[in-house]
Amino acid sequence: QRFAEAVAEVAERNAMVWVQDYHLQLVPGLLRAIRPDLRIGFFLHVPFPPPELFMQLPRRAELLRGLLGADLVGFQRAQAAHNFAQLATRVLGLPATDRRIGVDDRVVRIGAFPISIDMAEMEALAGREDVVRRAARIRRDLGDPQQVILSVDRMDYVKGIEQRLKAYSELLATGHVKVRDTVLVQVAVPSRERVEQYQILRDRVEREVGRINGEFGRVGEPAIHYLTQPFDRAELAALYRAADIMAVTPLRDGMNLVAKEYVAARVDNGGALLLSEFAGAAAELTQAFLVNPHDLEGLKQTLMEALQATPTDLTERMRAMREHLRVHDIRAWARSYLTALDRSGDLANRLTG
Repeated sequence: QRFAEAVAEVAERNAMVWVQDYHLQLVPGLLRAIRPDLRIGFFLHVPFPPPELFMQLPRRAELLRGLLGADLVGFQRAQAAHNFAQLATRVLGLPATDRRIGVDDRVVRIGAFPISIDMAEMEALAGREDVVRRAARIRRDLGDPQQVILSVDRMDYVKGIEQRLKAYSELLATGHVKVRDTVLVQVAVPSRERVEQYQILRDRVEREVGRINGEFGRVGEPAIHYLTQPFDRAELAALYRAADIMAVTPLRDGMNLVAKEYVAARVDNGGALLLSEFAGAAAELTQAFLVNPHDLEGLKQTLMEALQATPTDLTERMRAMREHLRVHDIRAWARSYLTALDRSGDLANRLTG
């Protein structure tokens, strides 16, 4: 209510308002009640659940009405728009397709607008001499292993950290991966630490890292380098450049921009991306080594495929993904959404031109 009132106070007559993410799902409806003259857009960065899950929410109708206050509701994937349309019919009895929903005397348009990154910015950063030197230093500090596997996540139960650690542990136990030859660097930035479930998750992850290092590590050669501090952009770019394998295996993710950042940083066309089928990025980065993170054996097998892939195969995959991102960058995303909201394209040209 406070967000809606604040926007209503400052927005000019017939202005356009772009509301972002799940925290503010009620804002479009509240804002339209105060300022029906506004053109309102809403974009959801996280996955939108299937109807059978959303139907469990006690305030499901209120949330849907809040979102339907927008003129355009955008999602990361087409499946999310489909789910939303189904719910509008089942819960509110509204006429709906995967592109339009009738609300009173209005039509609310819906669709997929997969978000992206600033490709040029990450390429420039990854190509800087100091970043290249830092990447080489990271590999030396890790003991110059043959293969470096990197994961960068928020500490969140949807990121699949525990499943990834279990798969890596089993590969170590069977001898498919050897500590001296291969190193896993797990960056797990703390998230929502005041929430008990996240504290419990962090404790479990840290116990598992300790167990794996205790069982398989050697003096001066841990099996897993576990880091919980946030990194600046230059250090992240160096980590991306240093990693032979980028393991992005969330159980569910709206997009996952880390996967796209890794691809953008590989200006050498090297490296391999191991990517969950359940990340939004998988719909675009189809040349990645795609995996079902719920399937432990499949996760282990696909990780080994990435580790054993030929340089030619890796280069072809990475080049194709980089070409896609160069066209579908953050500016293309903003331009696509704003053009759909504005329809004239004037606003999109002014802001992204």
